Amino acid sequence: MATRWGVCSAGLISNDFCSALKSLPISEHEVVAVAARQKENAEKFAEKYGIPTAYGSYEDLAKDPNVEIAYVGAIHPVHFKICMLLLEHGKHVLCEKPLTLTLQEAKDVIAKAKEKKLFFMEGFWTRFFPAVLRMQEEIQAGNLGHINFLRANFCVPASSVQRLTKKEMGGGGLMDLGCYTVQYANLVFREQPEKIIAVGDLTEEGVDRSGTVVLKYKGGSMAVLCYSFDNALGQNNITLYGSKGNLQVRTR
Repeated sequence: MATRWGVCSAGLISNDFCSALKSLPISEHEVVAVAARQKENAEKFAEKYGIPTAYGSYEDLAKDPNVEIAYVGAIHPVHFKICMLLLEHGKHVLCEKPLTLTLQEAKDVIAKAKEKKLFFMEGFWTRFFPAVLRMQEEIQAGNLGHINFLRANFCVPASSVQRLTKKEMGGGGLMDLGCYTVQYANLVFREQPEKIIAVGDLTEEGVDRSGTVVLKYKGGSMAVLCYSFDNALGQNNITLYGSKGNLQVRTR
């Protein structure tokens, strides 16, 4: 029987999610409902993707007994509220990154999911790229030996995107771009760093346009992570330096 999905938000990211889900057999995954703040937008979205039910509020979707799991594609300042609403109504949740605006909100959401015994996941799609899966295979096979150093860059010219530049929309390069580099360090080292050093540059509105983060782990391993929405690099790569060999995942 197909997993029955509900989609919270009818924005661009939710469009991408539904397009990807439509590539899988309907016997495995089916979108049965969509919700948006304006019902008209939900109805247009539902018509585009052949979704049978459209709601004008996230609460209505949360109460729908036909929805098993919900994808949260709304802007991240409202992630916490929507996730808690869904979990309270017994829905499994896949929430787009970044999970929440604060550490405490993230802890509260995870605690609620554990309390309700529900599946909960932050949606970093890059972890499932074929190249990244191959990177993990090489690490697990021991082909790189001990990973001594990781460098990850994500710098793109995106200063026209309001969700990055507007403080009230949860803006900031770390929240939208830098988090990808952080999750690569988490994926490779699988432990909390012993020391964190971070420097960056703020816009006039007080959000970080760029930054460099150094993570130092026990045993001496380090990660250097760079992000920016004002500047572009020739390539945004992940590079691993191991005791037996090096590995680089390139953007192109």
